[in-house]
Amino acid sequence: SLAFTFVASANAVLYTSAELVFAEINGAHDLNISPQDVERHITPRTKAIMVVHYGGFPAAMRELMDIASSHGLAVIEDAAHAPGAYLDGQHLGTIGEAGCFSFFSNKNLATGEGGMLVTNRADLADKVRRLRSHGMTTVTWDRHQGHAHTYDVVDLGYNYRIDELRSALGLAQLEKLPGFNHRRAAICQRYWQSLRGTTLELPFSSAFLRLPAEGRGAEDTLPSYHLFPVLLPPGINRLAFMDHLRRAGIQTSIHYPPVHRFEYYRQRYPHVSLPLTEATASRQVTLPLYPSMSDEQVDLVIQAVMDAL
Repeated sequence: SLAFTFVASANAVLYTSAELVFAEINGAHDLNISPQDVERHITPRTKAIMVVHYGGFPAAMRELMDIASSHGLAVIEDAAHAPGAYLDGQHLGTIGEAGCFSFFSNKNLATGEGGMLVTNRADLADKVRRLRSHGMTTVTWDRHQGHAHTYDVVDLGYNYRIDELRSALGLAQLEKLPGFNHRRAAICQRYWQSLRGTTLELPFSSAFLRLPAEGRGAEDTLPSYHLFPVLLPPGINRLAFMDHLRRAGIQTSIHYPPVHRFEYYRQRYPHVSLPLTEATASRQVTLPLYPSMSDEQVDLVIQAVMDAL
């Protein structure tokens, strides 16, 4: 699994009593998981590869699926950042055994809370339907409609059901998703065009602001443009940079502190070392990106970034 992600991706593995093995990112040009490092970590005990499509930009699914096939492994896609995104004409989340989406309030398709799992395996779909509602063989709706009078409990299930109000909101948001993602793409292009090649003259060298996701779209590949990450030049004080933007009225964030560096994971996996992930994460800042953002607001952020540097 990727360590450069939100902690929920890692927690989900531990809930099953499985163990995590973290893999490196590709590098400063691509913050997704490295297929080469994934393959290096595979052992006879490996069961699955969990892929995060970081920021809504597709991971190297062709290579990862080939690796999974050659080792007999399942592939689980964390597509929380990627609703409406596709790779080689296929929607992200539908390439592996299962795809998991989040509809939290900051996502491209938001219902406030809730999510979705998709799979083309009938057995897995049936099991998930049971698990989402306490492991019951029928749900309240079936009994209300007279389709069933009783039920059995055949699995240790959960209460993981999205409610009707949020589902209705999600269906309305789904119709707007292509337009929202298209606007996000236009904002990213404006950022890239203005920030490309931004140089900071340091005492002994010139350092560049890195734009990891630049140019990732193609004719049959479309990111969802969930995040706009930048990597500050080495040696820049990240907190001072973010404070400068905050004083200009611009909110920034960090996506993400590496999971293996959190206290719980340090205690559980004390010997994990991911030097590329750690060095890259220490320079990462996320700039504002949302569909209703105007060109003038984007330009304000661009100017503030240059001033801050």
